[in-house]
Amino acid sequence: MAFNHLPAGVHDAFGPLSVTPVTDSVPMAKNHRPDRPSAGGPERPSPRAVLDRLAAGGNRASRITHVEHLPPREGRHAVWPDRIRTEVIAAVQRAGIEHPWAHQAEAAEHALDGQSVVVATGTASGKSLAYLAPTLSALLDGSEAPNGRGATALYLAPTKALAADQCRAVKELAGPLGTAIRPAVYDGDTPVEEREWVRQYANYVLTNPDMLHRGMLPSHPRWSSFLRALRYVVIDECHTYRGVFGSHVAQVLRRLRRLCARYGSDPVFLLASATAADPSIAAGRLTGLPVQEVADDASPRGEVVFALWEPPLTELHGEKGAPVRRTATAETADLLTDLTVQGVRSVAFVRSRRGAELISVIAQERLAGVDRSLARRVAAYRGGYLPHERRALERALHSGELLGLAATTALELGVDISGLDAVVISGYPGTRASLWQQAGRAGRSGQGALAVLVARDDPLDTYLVHHPEALFRQPVESTVLDPDNPYVLAPHLCAAAAELPLTGDDLKLFGPTAEELLPQLEAAKLLRRRTSAWHWTRRERAADLTDIRGEGGTPVQVVEAGTGTLLGTVDASAAHTAVHTGAVHLHQGRTYLVRELDLEDSVALVERADPPYSTTARDTTAISVLETDVEIPWGQGRLCYGSVEVTNQVVSFLRRRLITGEVLGESRLDLPPRTLRTRAVWWTVTEDQLDAARINPEILGGALHAAEHASIGMLPLFATCDRWDIGGVSVPLHPDTLLPTVFVYDGHPGGAGFAERAFHTARAWLGATRQAIASCECEAGCPSCVQSPKCGNGNDPLHKRGAVRLLTELLRGAPGEPDS
Repeated sequence: MAFNHLPAGVHDAFGPLSVTPVTDSVPMAKNHRPDRPSAGGPERPSPRAVLDRLAAGGNRASRITHVEHLPPREGRHAVWPDRIRTEVIAAVQRAGIEHPWAHQAEAAEHALDGQSVVVATGTASGKSLAYLAPTLSALLDGSEAPNGRGATALYLAPTKALAADQCRAVKELAGPLGTAIRPAVYDGDTPVEEREWVRQYANYVLTNPDMLHRGMLPSHPRWSSFLRALRYVVIDECHTYRGVFGSHVAQVLRRLRRLCARYGSDPVFLLASATAADPSIAAGRLTGLPVQEVADDASPRGEVVFALWEPPLTELHGEKGAPVRRTATAETADLLTDLTVQGVRSVAFVRSRRGAELISVIAQERLAGVDRSLARRVAAYRGGYLPHERRALERALHSGELLGLAATTALELGVDISGLDAVVISGYPGTRASLWQQAGRAGRSGQGALAVLVARDDPLDTYLVHHPEALFRQPVESTVLDPDNPYVLAPHLCAAAAELPLTGDDLKLFGPTAEELLPQLEAAKLLRRRTSAWHWTRRERAADLTDIRGEGGTPVQVVEAGTGTLLGTVDASAAHTAVHTGAVHLHQGRTYLVRELDLEDSVALVERADPPYSTTARDTTAISVLETDVEIPWGQGRLCYGSVEVTNQVVSFLRRRLITGEVLGESRLDLPPRTLRTRAVWWTVTEDQLDAARINPEILGGALHAAEHASIGMLPLFATCDRWDIGGVSVPLHPDTLLPTVFVYDGHPGGAGFAERAFHTARAWLGATRQAIASCECEAGCPSCVQSPKCGNGNDPLHKRGAVRLLTELLRGAPGEPDS
């Protein structure tokens, strides 16, 4: 029997209360905008005072496992390069910024020299100005050209919200420059009547990679004057382009560069990133160009108080009698409620759309009991909302009408929500880069900030809140992406050929895998070679072959059956588990039951309901080895990396009581299986190793299964992935290896680089996994160590102590890390 865990990750922890004393503030250099809410307003409570109030009463203080204090930091000024137009410098000064920080001036210098550059500094360090100053200067120069359109610039953001926010900021900054700067958003929400104006007249176009892929590049003749004059391409929040999404974006950028060359331009790429390891290497992999690096953050920082918070154990018992902690969702809702009552402007970041909805509903209900007017000042923000809903929430947050917001990462990136005092992070967001990105949403303009990480009940969160050094003493992760993934590259070669016939000279641009794929694309009758070029052969648009976010297929529309109202969408890859028939679905605080899931028409019909339970899908998974790329000995066992085929089928769902999590019943489902060809890391053990670990046949399945769950949980600490990116299967006797085997695989076609990273860090990764299980205080396994809420087998069987002994024996024979 195989035990499986579908793409789903885990999080962090530390032990005894360790509070760093708060030191007195030091003076900071001023470079603020005077219109910020902090200027001239009432004095705010210190972050430490806000935390003390949150910890007051009951046993709350004991929930804080560690407090990290980051003292204020002075800023270092510089002067703008003399090639920046004086009108731009004057506009920046009118915005309240007298002098640039040193990293802003350095980045601008590289841009003016025609060198692509990545600015990898902290949140609110002024990265936007670092690329805006040379960009606006170039647009001003171009506006004085006697003929033609003048210089243009393209801005790419990972979300619509960030592009819209940046457009507002550019209009505000460039207002005094008159009609020479013409910014405009071009995305799926742009009205049809405005799109022609943008193509013809806008010289600073703000969009996202999806629109560039599907809308602009396939229609490049209509964008010819814009592309011909393209001077700069700005890629904001470039650290978010990782895994499959990042690999797709890398190929979209290569297609853009190819078309620019066709029209005679060679734009400079200006990238902005949260602090990341090796930012120039990651940016070079993304763009395919050499990229200069500016990573020395010269901006000032207000004090930051960062608390790690572990919810308490309850009197309840979950699966197999394991102790149950209070959920991070409930704990975060309490904290958001308390912060709102204090008048502290806050955002609670939540991993899931459902979690964001739940937290806002709970907070609103509790606030209504205190003051009904306060309930209206808390809301949810997530992907899947309709455009007008998103814009209204952004305006309300920006104006201060909202005091608290429960948001998914749709609001994590760069959106100017200045004036926030606190951030609550419900569950480790998967990477240290994202953790600091979210924490940095508060305390902008040099103000002090409070950040609280609320641990979820799973291995990584528990590990991190009890090992704060893993968060505060370690560098951020390297960005993992693989542009040469054939499942990623193939559709982009087709799209490129549809844009312009593909020649042999183009293949170097797309990487070494391109030449190998062309015969396969010809055999599939997608491309046809004529003389020296390959042409697209189909009538449909080649760009529609792929969803660059790796979500696979048409999003499922969630429709209210009685009224026909479109409530939102769910990614096709998540539909089987999220909106199957009988599932409970939340939308803007309202509860619905899914009446029917129509996969053929990609529609889920729902109706209003108020059931006293939630639903959890259960599934089965089988895995087969297609090809072993690398295999190394681990004592008597083996560590392998290669290609696998995963077959998964959702077979039923559980109904769980809302408060206790008690299982009320199980219902069968009849959904088709789904097959995934991807990359995996796997390890095997021998009979002698099992004997040495005292693992008999009765506990073998449970030991392997527990080790699999925990290793999936710990992998995000070593690779830039989260629980939705990876999956696993454990088998007491696998037909391909003929040995007990544990697999961990990338949850995306062709792989995303995460399993490869696991292979190269296997000793540290599995060592941390063993430590996380062994140090957990539970008796027989719980969600903090080996249980998983996403387990397709209902966490059965699991053997915690067997997993520790098994991993101990495996690691005894481990060599040094494989060469990367």
